[in-house]
Amino acid sequence: MAAERLSRATVAETALRLGDEQGLEAVTIRRLAQELGVTPMALYWHFKNKEELFLGVVDHALADVRADRSAADPWPVQLRSMVESLVEAMRRHPILPDLLHQSDKARANSFSRATEDVLVLLTQAGFTPQEGYWIGSHLLHGVIGLVHAQVETPPRNGGWEVNEWRRMRRIELECLPMDQFPMMVQIGATYAAEPDPERYYTFGVDLLMAGVESMARGRSAADPVSS
Repeated sequence: MAAERLSRATVAETALRLGDEQGLEAVTIRRLAQELGVTPMALYWHFKNKEELFLGVVDHALADVRADRSAADPWPVQLRSMVESLVEAMRRHPILPDLLHQSDKARANSFSRATEDVLVLLTQAGFTPQEGYWIGSHLLHGVIGLVHAQVETPPRNGGWEVNEWRRMRRIELECLPMDQFPMMVQIGATYAAEPDPERYYTFGVDLLMAGVESMARGRSAADPVSS
């Protein structure tokens, strides 16, 4: 790729692909330059160092995680849509949780915009800005945990073939003493069926949203005048 046609979006997208395929440690200025067919100096026009590169990648990956404040949908619908968009971004880019941990994400425009959107929605629900910030952090880390801890699938970078890992996991659980672990043995049997990741993620988002919505209802019941 000619250096003059290189864009921040192109560099960020390439970094995401490289990280998703080979891990965060593979994302370096030199390696990206090789992937894009340019010199490292060409990338420094867009990102002065690795820290700025990571921020640019976070900014690019979270570009679609935002609320539509002009929509007529109530706040829970808009907030759920944002959470679902975040789940989708992390499923599409497994490197994203590590990037969020390792970069100063508050400096990424898309992250700050998404945070602002969340605060607007949650103040509509009756929470204070500080409480809204706590809830936003809880939702972010809840989504990270949801994606990182997806059940019924082998750990990333473990070298397992999926079906073989599931077979071994089933045997491991079903061989537990029935008198001590009857429920765990039942869970083992579920590994015989194909996993349903869509059901898993829908359940996880439902669980996260249920807590927020329940607290909001409690606020409304306690202060009916302000609601």
